Amino acid sequence: MDIINFLADNPDIFLIVVAGFSLIIGSFLNVVIYRLPRIMMNQWGQECREYLGLKSTHEDVEKLNLYLPPSHCPSCKKRLKLWHNIPIISYLVLRGKCAYCEARISIRYPIVELLCCITSVYVAWRFGITYQTAGALLFTWILICLTFIDLDYHLLPDQLTFLLLWIGLLLSIFSIFTDTHSAIFGAVGGYLIFYITQAVFQLVTGKVGMGQGDFKFLAGLGAFLGWQQLPIIILLASVIGIIFGLTHMIIKRRFKSVPLPFGPYLTIAGWISLIWGPEILQMYIKHMT
Repeated sequence: MDIINFLADNPDIFLIVVAGFSLIIGSFLNVVIYRLPRIMMNQWGQECREYLGLKSTHEDVEKLNLYLPPSHCPSCKKRLKLWHNIPIISYLVLRGKCAYCEARISIRYPIVELLCCITSVYVAWRFGITYQTAGALLFTWILICLTFIDLDYHLLPDQLTFLLLWIGLLLSIFSIFTDTHSAIFGAVGGYLIFYITQAVFQLVTGKVGMGQGDFKFLAGLGAFLGWQQLPIIILLASVIGIIFGLTHMIIKRRFKSVPLPFGPYLTIAGWISLIWGPEILQMYIKHMT
């Protein structure tokens, strides 16, 4: 309690602590973004081999989880030292190269760490030392992982979408962001809206326009923020998707149908709703009346 009171009396120090901690979390998010899809693919491959009655060889299965093997260079496989993993700083000192083989390190690593830091500090500034800050930080970190995994693999892992859903429902018991009834209707409504939309689209066109991961993602957002925020999230995500989609087609000079992940747009819309959703909803209701 003394620490909490001290941070409450010194908000600048609180934000500095959040910034430092979020950089460390950002480094861990990079691990999740890189490894979780590979872990899932290993499991799918193992299940397929078992179903087909094939024996698994040592080469077939990559021993990988979120903590083993320790951090290493993907190119030369050498284990990284502690000072190689300092968020952002190590990347700058090493000039974006491996300390051993000088292979290029993706700039995404410091981008994820910096994004995690900026968004986390803003969340802490917005909500202060409250339970809302703790919930909003978890919300933000999960969304960052989902965004970058979806960009790479067009995949929204159940491990993360369900985590978002269950945390949202749990927090609703204490009315952190919304009440339990709104959270439950938000989860059910979020899933059904996209499910029905996809079913109608497939019936009319014969094509699959949206993956089930998007259904679960919107359900998680609805559980976290309540059903009242769903129209705002869907509208914002659609507008952002159109803008980015048209920009992508113009830059790539591809004007045919190109599959684009919808998860990043849901992330942006969901985070905006987390921060300013009640104000946006109040302004809309005031304008309509």
